[in-house]
Amino acid sequence: MALSYVGRHLIRRTHVTLGLPCRRGGAVYGSGYRAEEEEIRQKLQGFPGGSINLVKQESGIAVMTISNPARMNAFSGTMMLELHDRVSELEEWTEGKGLIVRGDAGTFCSGSDLNAVRAIADPQEGMKMCMFMQNALTRLLRLPLISVAVVEGKALGGGSELTTACDFRLMATDSEIRFVHKHMGLVPGWGGAARLVRIVGSQNALKLLGGAQKVDPAYGERIGLSDGTVDPLEGAALEAAEQWLSGFTKGPAPVIRAVKKVVVSGRELPLEDALRTEREVFGTVWGGPANLEALARKAKHK
Repeated sequence: MALSYVGRHLIRRTHVTLGLPCRRGGAVYGSGYRAEEEEIRQKLQGFPGGSINLVKQESGIAVMTISNPARMNAFSGTMMLELHDRVSELEEWTEGKGLIVRGDAGTFCSGSDLNAVRAIADPQEGMKMCMFMQNALTRLLRLPLISVAVVEGKALGGGSELTTACDFRLMATDSEIRFVHKHMGLVPGWGGAARLVRIVGSQNALKLLGGAQKVDPAYGERIGLSDGTVDPLEGAALEAAEQWLSGFTKGPAPVIRAVKKVVVSGRELPLEDALRTEREVFGTVWGGPANLEALARKAKHK
């Protein structure tokens, strides 16, 4: 299927601790957060609807689908819980190399289900929900999988934040990403603002947040929010995304996962810590099967 994009190079056997300020997986908050997490879990459980579906393929690429079509794939309370569980599942998937995040029924995600939002109007409860989703999306971004969000239709509010929790974003020709938080009297709370600044820079982030600007594929590529454009025809976007992502995930899983780990450490750690982590990750693949096979066929310059 048709796929055009502005090329952006991906510079960027055992488990290695990255030294990130994290506890379980790539989470932000530690044991002191457990009681608050359990409290917000119970609250979110009261707002059912939709699902987060995950399919892990033999290719090593998984597809995560946000599904709540009746509400433009808005996150219900139980969907927030399911996102947490799906990320946990992916953290344990040692054969994984890549992840595609997409929405069901031709659109990406419209943020939070307003039923849950209205019921969690208290600032303290809102902050607990914020922490819960920050945790889930930070862990998503820190997975040792190269991830891409495939944006069809609209990615609004929390949906736009979800796109920033992936390494890359591909947009269908008729799609849009829009940080509409200002119109709700809010700012991003799921980590989307912090990640957006790192992706597009502070000036562009101010424009997108302060102006609630609509980002179409052309504008997205110009500011670095989008990495390419895909065909919006049914099934075409997913097929094109799998083809695009396979260009970065071709090869043994331990090597691809090591690539992602050193990029995460380089992005988030002070230089000395990042160098130490890079050395440790290097040690997990040096002399490994893929390295020995490459040496045997003298593949370095081919």
